[in-house]
Amino acid sequence: MKLVSLIAATVVLAAGPTAQDSGHPKWRGTSSEIHGKVKDKIVGSSWREGCPVGLNKLRLLRLRHWGFDGDVHKGRLVVHRGHDREVLHVFRRLFRKRFPIRRMKLIDAYGADDHRSMNAHNTSGFNCRFVAGTNRWSMHAYGIAIDINPIENPYVTSSGHVSPPAGEPYKDRSRNAKGMIHRGDLVVRAFRRIGWKWGGNWDWPRDYQHFSANGQ
Repeated sequence: MKLVSLIAATVVLAAGPTAQDSGHPKWRGTSSEIHGKVKDKIVGSSWREGCPVGLNKLRLLRLRHWGFDGDVHKGRLVVHRGHDREVLHVFRRLFRKRFPIRRMKLIDAYGADDHRSMNAHNTSGFNCRFVAGTNRWSMHAYGIAIDINPIENPYVTSSGHVSPPAGEPYKDRSRNAKGMIHRGDLVVRAFRRIGWKWGGNWDWPRDYQHFSANGQ
């Protein structure tokens, strides 16, 4: 990995050439301040006055990822500015290993509705919302949490409730389907390297899609 440029608060990271990458698509990721059309899109949607972090503390990540169709796609995430580079490093590692991600759009494409985003099989980051059923801010509201492939990695309670509903077949974690995350696998290890923790290790409920900087 090498730093290509740092201009106007935009960080560009790219995978340097290696024998492993020779002849294959190269990964690329950038981090930039929230402005322009993206700012217009998220203000009043995933961000609003009263959120626990200001827009100046958030960064837009644009990055390449492998899809379930075997092709390379462009994705976008919003995360806290204090974690942007390390999150880019995680997704670079996942790209190198061809870990598939179905979809990676800003949650504003789904009206900042977590359930709509999960049902659409969308990988997402920042969203100024409470933990479901509480008035406590979610770690997503701080930009320090990311949900990956929510259908293959659903939220599961001890009573067997599954969210999103399409994730029902995947509450059986003995499965080894495309896009699933398992204890100790490359996704968990990649996040662990930057100090983030996995919701699949919680006692109950277990949130197999969820990674956060503080483990909550």
